[in-house]
Amino acid sequence: MPRKNLTVNRSRLSHRIAYALRHPGRVPAHLRRAGRDAWLRYRSPDHVSYYRAVMRSDTARSPESAVGSACRERWLALGAMQFDYLVSHGLTTRDRMLEIGCGNLRAGWRFIRYLDTGHYYGIDISPDILFAAQDTVAEFDLCDKRPTLTPVRDLTFAFLPDAHFTVVHAHSVFSHSPIEVIEECFAHVGRILHPNGWFDFTFGRTEKEAHHVLREDFYYRTATLVALAEKHGLRARFMDDWEELPHGQSKIRVTHGSEVAARR
Repeated sequence: MPRKNLTVNRSRLSHRIAYALRHPGRVPAHLRRAGRDAWLRYRSPDHVSYYRAVMRSDTARSPESAVGSACRERWLALGAMQFDYLVSHGLTTRDRMLEIGCGNLRAGWRFIRYLDTGHYYGIDISPDILFAAQDTVAEFDLCDKRPTLTPVRDLTFAFLPDAHFTVVHAHSVFSHSPIEVIEECFAHVGRILHPNGWFDFTFGRTEKEAHHVLREDFYYRTATLVALAEKHGLRARFMDDWEELPHGQSKIRVTHGSEVAARR
């Protein structure tokens, strides 16, 4: 995979024109997407309802492409990459895992198979993609592992127990989220995270100003997200070795502040 371009602003007209000139074959698909997104934004009062509509549209065409996989082989490869990374960075079979934006279980089916029975909890704002997740559970014969799959309206986690999850995981969630959604997650994830637990998330990284494309793809500076986590009493660390893998996003690991872990 080419190196990330960390200085380009993809929202600028000059970039879009230059990109269209370099890739004229992609212009019709982009225009269709822009038209669809404009209509969905008009009909949706907030970002979560807008993106839920996006997922409904994308899932109807292909659950794999709805979660960002161009084909079944890529879906499997990206899921394996997430799973292998977390196992090599501390995930054990005993962990109680919450996956935010679990989608159709691209990585989730591997987590379910690996974790102790009943230790996987997946949430998503899209009921449609969770129907596809149910199909994945059946396809890989994981019903006896008793995973929980739940649709949510926000990231306040109000229905989840205090200090329960030792691992929280969000892959390709913040890359599609405005900053107020990310802050909502940071404001509440500490309550459900075990004192010795950790929260890994990926994001679209830029070294310039934050920006978005069509309110679907968001790019943030690492320092912005680290500071936002610290605002809510969390400690954030950039995961350099994730950058070595063939994936277009970056990764941060969040843990409780030292005073919380010390009380354990």
